[in-house]
Amino acid sequence: MTHPALHTFERVMRQLPLVAILRGLTPAQAPAIGAALTDAGFGLIEVPLNSPEPLVSIERLAAAHPEALIGAGTVLTVQEVHAVHAAGGRLVVSPCLDAAVVRAALDRGMVCLPGVLSPSEAFAALRAGAHGLKLFPAEMTPPVVVKALRAVIPPQVPLLPVGGVTPANLPAYRAAGASGAGLGSALYRPGDEADTVRAQARAFVQAWG
Repeated sequence: MTHPALHTFERVMRQLPLVAILRGLTPAQAPAIGAALTDAGFGLIEVPLNSPEPLVSIERLAAAHPEALIGAGTVLTVQEVHAVHAAGGRLVVSPCLDAAVVRAALDRGMVCLPGVLSPSEAFAALRAGAHGLKLFPAEMTPPVVVKALRAVIPPQVPLLPVGGVTPANLPAYRAAGASGAGLGSALYRPGDEADTVRAQARAFVQAWG
């Protein structure tokens, strides 16, 4: 069975495995911020559902950037998965593991990255069918912890620390075995202009190398 969203995920992970987390984005800002990110090479963009009118922003971003994988963060329920799918989102990111949310995303051909913090949660997420793991919050899992987790998590499983990742510490996470990272306030804060986001995005691209 073909899985277009998964194919896109695998492609953009090879190109630049960094997820732009646009918490607080408004629909009015979405076109300019989306263009700034894609211009810098980003192909993974999530709008957390506790942002203003997130589904409208997701719909606009998905329509403008079909080559990218656009979706939602802070997805907590099956109903929210349905709503994101209806808006054109193909990526579901959660702060925690809920097997029902994972199954709902899989049923709709979406890529699902649940949040985990321990080996037990990581392997439970993989058994549920997760395509990758959001290691959250990364403030509690410095690179030395990522290295220990990577010793037991299969190397082909995407492992993405999220929370407190900056251009300064991103290389250490990569060296420890992180597959990429999710980038929040160090990349985008509500109200940031497109030029600011573009510059911050390029700093992350350079840090990833």
